[in-house]
Amino acid sequence: MKILAPVVLTVLFIVLVPAAALAAPFQAGAALRVVTPDPLLPVSGGLGTPNPTTKKQGDLFARALVFENGDTRVGIVSVDFLGWPAVLGDKIRAQVPGIPGENILIGCTHTHSAPDAYGFPDEQGNYAADVNYLDWVCEQAAEALNEAIDGLQPAALKIVHKEAKGKIAYNYYAPKLYDPRCGVIQAIATEGSRKGKPIATLVNYAAHPEVIGPGQGILSPDFCGPLYDRIEAKTGGMAIYMNGAQGGMVTADCRGPEGKDIQTWEECIRIGELLADEALRIVADAPLQENPGLLCASKTVAFPLDSPLLRMIFEKSILGHKLDENGAAATRVNLVNIGTAQILTIPGEALPNIGYYLKRNMPTKHPFLFGLTNDAYGYMLAKVDWHSFERYDYVSRTCLGEMTGEIYMEEALKLVQASPKP
Repeated sequence: MKILAPVVLTVLFIVLVPAAALAAPFQAGAALRVVTPDPLLPVSGGLGTPNPTTKKQGDLFARALVFENGDTRVGIVSVDFLGWPAVLGDKIRAQVPGIPGENILIGCTHTHSAPDAYGFPDEQGNYAADVNYLDWVCEQAAEALNEAIDGLQPAALKIVHKEAKGKIAYNYYAPKLYDPRCGVIQAIATEGSRKGKPIATLVNYAAHPEVIGPGQGILSPDFCGPLYDRIEAKTGGMAIYMNGAQGGMVTADCRGPEGKDIQTWEECIRIGELLADEALRIVADAPLQENPGLLCASKTVAFPLDSPLLRMIFEKSILGHKLDENGAAATRVNLVNIGTAQILTIPGEALPNIGYYLKRNMPTKHPFLFGLTNDAYGYMLAKVDWHSFERYDYVSRTCLGEMTGEIYMEEALKLVQASPKP
């Protein structure tokens, strides 16, 4: 017995210790697809008939980033369009069996020089959206997600949320009423030939990519294209841009010395490269988070549809936008805890005050807001702002209703309160 006892203890040690050591590490994967239409299509900056194009500046993309920890897998997709409604997002989710649909967050960069993805009808009920092209984009986005899943590899994260300095954005309605803070999540490979190098860099910043706009006959990702190029040239990993609370009216600061906007590709390059450089600057010294936690929660939120204009779009759009049994616009809101970051999705263009309110009520130093994600329901105002003064007349008309912002804030913070702190 004295001889066997150490043998038994050794066997127990061998069986028990590797069980913890074999736990799957945190992983990340990224992939992209070019979705520039060929031949070029008309571009849309909002309501109304899209404008014809004669050339392009940069390509449009579908970019996918996937995170995994244990049994939890989360996909983030960004597409270079004005908006990406849930009806199209669900087509992407249906082609990605490797991630639960409720764990796939699909947002748009909000470029104002890409084809119509809403299926906007005109007053006669005609539409200019190319449905076959949009279905193809869905296929490409799903391919990018599936490739990102196949490419999952052990990773760590660097996370930061700090002010991006320089002439990047401003509020057209009130110049300083915007959020200059930039959130960055950078996935770093921990094994293989690229150990220590970025797999992907996610930039979360609130601004309308509308330097070029829809009226110059140019199809473009706007400043997002140069941002991608700059980050990828400097890091070797993929770049992905998720917009923030940019409504009413946080836009790219392309104001010239005489007050006239500089609407050129060169100005897109200046702004995109500046934002990219700032994102890389603020994330450079962030500590590496090994095996960060990952949680994804979601809930369905319904918004009364009080706007006659938006009701007309819902009813006449060729895409088949759906309302719930009460005639309300219902959509999914996600909360993701990843490392020290907490992410909330916004299904529209929330005004900056809503963004600030949410961020200061999120229990983290690294709050992220993914605007125009999972849906694109127009502007989201607090009830005190809705039709309160002339400056907000347009954003009020293109808002679902007076209580849209109030309902969203209440339901989003319930989701925060019901979830563990990051």
